[in-house]
Amino acid sequence: MKKIAIYTFLSFGILLGCSKDSNVAPTNSDANLKAGNLLTTGASARDLLSNENFDKLVVEIAYVAGFEPTFEAIANFEDFLLERTFKENIEFKYTSLSTPSEETLTLEEVVDLEAENRTQYNDDNTLALYIYFADAPADSDNEDEGLVTLGAVYRNTSMVIYQSTIEEMANSSATVTISDVETATLLHEFGHLFGLVNLSTESVNDHEDVDSENHCNVQGCLMRAELQFGASLLKQMEKNASKGLASIPGFDAECILDLQKYGGR
Repeated sequence: MKKIAIYTFLSFGILLGCSKDSNVAPTNSDANLKAGNLLTTGASARDLLSNENFDKLVVEIAYVAGFEPTFEAIANFEDFLLERTFKENIEFKYTSLSTPSEETLTLEEVVDLEAENRTQYNDDNTLALYIYFADAPADSDNEDEGLVTLGAVYRNTSMVIYQSTIEEMANSSATVTISDVETATLLHEFGHLFGLVNLSTESVNDHEDVDSENHCNVQGCLMRAELQFGASLLKQMEKNASKGLASIPGFDAECILDLQKYGGR
């Protein structure tokens, strides 16, 4: 059975990290019809960053009614894509879905929901992405230890955002908004789709965190994994805001070099 690597945006009040690989495989019929969207995470880095094979990007936003992303977060996300890729033709398609009525969601359930509801796939010069905004937390969350998942990528063009978890966490802060946390999660997870760090790609210079695979070791970078005894993302965002700085982290110079190596800006 083909393994799909999952790269998650976690909170240890907030923790950023990666989960273990998960055994999830597409059906044969799906693999034949939609093979270009069933690859490993990071495999489409060059296609996302450059216009060599695809000069249009369509982003399908599927959300449980009442848990749609904020306008500000999607606007920030689009600006990010325009800044870091050479894609200038970007289209967003929204699909409102009914709740799956689950208290928590396993990755397998997320994959099944995508198979049932995804409508956009690669076609000619158009590269398609799928982002699901869920109304239930990840089943791997451990609230007793303060460990929760904000988002995850699990294929080359597939992502889940745990919107209910993001809203609950952001509402606990007086200075960081829901759109701030949504934006940080979207951008971090998309960094993994870009192949960062050493994820179906090879870095220009070694900057991978030895304690957290596929994350950056440079302080303040968007792709850094905040470990159990490190500063949390939320606290860092609050600290930045208190200083009048942008609350959402950005890519460091090493990650930008890697993006440029694979066709980005």
